[in-house]
Amino acid sequence: MDAPGCMKALLLAATQYRAAKTPHNAALLQRSLEVISGLKLTRLFASNQILPSECLSCLVELLEDTNTNPSLTLSVVTLLSQLASDNETREALQDTYNLTSVLAGVVHRSSTNLSDPLLLQGIQLLQRLTYNVPVFCAGTNIDELISFLMHHVQSSEDELTIPCLGLLANLCRHNLSIQSQIKSLNNVKSFYRTLISFLAHSSLTMVVFALSVLSSLTLNEEVGEKLFHARNIHQTFQLIFNIVVNGDGTLTRKYSVDLLMDLMKNPKVADYLTRYEHFTSCLGQVLDLLHGRDPDSSSKILELLLAFCSVAELRHTLRQAILEPSGFPVSGSTRFVTRSKTFEPSVALVHLSNQPLEGSEDCSVLALQLFREIFEDVIDSGNSVSAKHFVDLLLPVLLDHLQMPEQIVDELLVKKKCERMDQRLITPLTFALTSNHGEQVQVGLGILFEAAPLPDFPAVVLGESIAANNAYRQQETEHAAKRIQMQAPVTTITSVRCSSSHPSSDESTASNIQELIQKLHSGLEMKEPLADMRISDIMDVYEQKLSALASKETRLQDLLEAKAVALAQADRLMAQYRCQRAQAESEARTLAAMLKDAERKNEELNDLLKAQQVESERAQTDIEQLFQHNRKLQTVAEEHEILKKSSVDLLQRYETTERQYKDLQTTCNSLNKQMEAMKKLNESLQQQNDRIAAQLVESEDHRKELQQQLQERDGKIATLQQNIKVLEEKLKTQQKEKTDMEQTIDILRKELSKTEQARKELSIKASSLEVQKSQLEGRLEEKEALVKLQKEELNKHSTMIAMIHSLSGGKLSAEAVNLSL
Repeated sequence: MDAPGCMKALLLAATQYRAAKTPHNAALLQRSLEVISGLKLTRLFASNQILPSECLSCLVELLEDTNTNPSLTLSVVTLLSQLASDNETREALQDTYNLTSVLAGVVHRSSTNLSDPLLLQGIQLLQRLTYNVPVFCAGTNIDELISFLMHHVQSSEDELTIPCLGLLANLCRHNLSIQSQIKSLNNVKSFYRTLISFLAHSSLTMVVFALSVLSSLTLNEEVGEKLFHARNIHQTFQLIFNIVVNGDGTLTRKYSVDLLMDLMKNPKVADYLTRYEHFTSCLGQVLDLLHGRDPDSSSKILELLLAFCSVAELRHTLRQAILEPSGFPVSGSTRFVTRSKTFEPSVALVHLSNQPLEGSEDCSVLALQLFREIFEDVIDSGNSVSAKHFVDLLLPVLLDHLQMPEQIVDELLVKKKCERMDQRLITPLTFALTSNHGEQVQVGLGILFEAAPLPDFPAVVLGESIAANNAYRQQETEHAAKRIQMQAPVTTITSVRCSSSHPSSDESTASNIQELIQKLHSGLEMKEPLADMRISDIMDVYEQKLSALASKETRLQDLLEAKAVALAQADRLMAQYRCQRAQAESEARTLAAMLKDAERKNEELNDLLKAQQVESERAQTDIEQLFQHNRKLQTVAEEHEILKKSSVDLLQRYETTERQYKDLQTTCNSLNKQMEAMKKLNESLQQQNDRIAAQLVESEDHRKELQQQLQERDGKIATLQQNIKVLEEKLKTQQKEKTDMEQTIDILRKELSKTEQARKELSIKASSLEVQKSQLEGRLEEKEALVKLQKEELNKHSTMIAMIHSLSGGKLSAEAVNLSL
C-alpha cells in the first residue's frame, strides 16, 4: 500500500476506535500505526499537505484522550518520536498541534508507575521537542510536569533521572517565567544542593545537564556568582571543554556547547574566557572535532565557533587558529605528529561549506557565516596575506553554491539554496562588473548569470549601484574629456551598445565605454562611419535584439514559474487553514470545557461566599460577645481594685491572727509542761498509793489547785472561742478555706464541750485520783491534736494571706489577675 493509502487507513482506524473502543478496533489502529512507522515518512509529514496534517492531528487527539489504551498511546508516542527527528515536523508538532502540553498530561497520568515505558518515552520525546524551543508555561499540565521533574530529580537515581534533568534544562533555558516559578518554590535551596552534588557525578551527561540548569537559574544571582566566580570559572571552563571534546555522545556535546554559549552571554564570564590560559589548546581540540564527525556534531561545533566570534579577542584567536595553523599550538590528540594539510581547520571548513543541502543540518550555512566573521577580522587587522590561499579554496565553492539546477522539485532545497544569497554581495559585484581588470569582470559576470534567476534577487539594487559607480567615474573623467583624440565613431557606438547589452570580457570594452561617456559630454560631432563597418554593426544590433528577446523569454518563464510557486503556496495556505480550523475547533471544544469548569468553580465559589458570609455573621456575633466580655473584664478590674484594698485589711488581720497564734503557741508549751508535771505526779501518786489516806488533805489541796488551773484554762479556751468566732466572720468570703475553717471550729467546739464535761466529771469524781490521772492524760492528747489542727489552719491562713499579699504587691495586669482569680 502506498503512503496516502496508509494514511487514509490510519484515519479510518482512528475514527472507528474513537467511536467504539473495542479490542478489534484497537488492534486495527495498532496495525496502522506499525505500518506508518515502518514506511519512514518523515519528509512527507514535514510538508504542509492536507492528509499528513490530518494524520498528525489524529495522533495528537489520541494522546489527548485519557481513555486511550496504554499500548496504543505508547505506539503513538513512538511514532511521534520518529517523526520528530525532522526539524520542520518537530516545529509543527510544537507550534501547530501544541504537543508539549499534551505530552505533559501523558507524563502526569503515567507518573504513578515509574516503571511504565510510556513515562520514559514521553519524557524523551518532550526533551527532543523542547530543545532550543521556548515553552509557554500556562496550564496545569506544565506546572505538574515541572513539579514532577523537580521531585524526581531530588529522589533516588534511576533511569528517569537523566531524561528528567535534561528536560528540566530545556524548560529553564531562556524561559524567565519557568525560572521565576522554580525560584518561588520553598524547596529551591535543597534543589540547588542536589544539582551541585550532581557536578561530581561520573556521567558527563548528568554533569552538563546540572550545570545547564544551574546557569539558567542562578547565573545572575548570589548562588551563581559563587558558583561561577573567578576562582571557580577556570575549572568550569576546563570541565565544559572536556565534555565538548570527550563527551558521551552527540547529545552531551550539544548541551555542553549550549551551556558555554549561554555563559558567554554574561560579560563577566566572556571576559574570564578571554583570560583563560588554556583557551588556545582547547580551541585546537575543538577545531579537531570538525574532522570526520557527523553533521549534527559539526553544526554544534560551528555554532560554538560563531559564538567565539561574538567576542573580539576570541575572534582574533580563532582567525589565527584557522588561517595560520602553523603558528598555533597543536591539540593534545595530535601533539607528537605533524598536522597534514588535509587536517587543517581551513580545509575542514571549506569541506563543511560544500556539504549538500539535502541534509537536515545547516553545516554549509554555518561554515559560510564563520568565513564571513573570519574575513571581517582579517579586514580589521589589515593582514590579508594569510587569507590569500584560503580565498583560492573558497571561491569555487561559492560559485558552485550560486549555481541553480534547471529543475528543482524539492521546495525545501530551494529555500536552503536561497538562504546563501547575501545582500552584501551587491557592492563587490558592482565593483567587479565595472572593474578595469578582465578577470574580475569575468568572475562578476559568472556570479551575476548564476544569481539572477534566483528568487528575490536584488536586481534593482544592483542596477542602482552600477549607475552610481558609473556616475562617480564619469565625474572623475569629465575634466579630461577634451584631451582624448577622436576615434572611429561607429566602432565606438557599436562597442558601447554591445557592452551595455552584454558586458565584454576584455579591457578594450571598458575603455570604449569611458571614451563614449567622455565624447557625449564633450559635445563632439560624430563622423560618418566607414562602409565596411556598417554591416557588422547591423549584425551586432540584431544580435543584441535577439539576446534581449531571449532574456525577455527567460523572464516570462521565471514569472510563469513564480506563478506556479504562488499557486502551490496557495494550496499550502489552504491546507494550513484547514489544519488551523481543525485546531481552532479543538481549542473551541477545550474552551467550552474550560467554560463549564469555570461555571462549576463559580458555583463553588458562590457557595463558599455564602459560607463565608455566615462565618462573617458568626464572627460579628463573636465580636459583640467579646465586647461584652471586655466590659465584664473592666468590672472585674474594678472589683480587683476593691479586693486590693480588702487584701490590706486582711493583711492587718493576718498580723493580728499571727500574734494570737503566738499566744496559742505559748499556751501549748505551758500545757506540755503541765503534761510532764502530770506524769511526774502520776509517778508520785503510784508511790504514795499506800499513803493515800494520809495525803487526802494534800490531794484535796492539789485538786483545788488543779481546779484553779482548769478554770484558767477554761478562760483561755473561752478566749480562743471568741477568736475563732472572729476568724469565722472575717473568712466567710473564702470558698474551701471557709468550709474547712467552719468544720475545724465545729470540731473545736465539740472538743471544748467534751473538755467541759470532763471538768464537771473531775469535780464530781475528785475522790478518785487515778481516774483523774487517766482523764487528764486523754484530755492532754486531745488538746495536742487540737493544737496541731489549729497550727494547720493557721498555716493555711498564712498561705492565703501570702497569696493576697503577692497579688496586691505584684506587677501583674488587671486582666491576668482576674483570670487567675
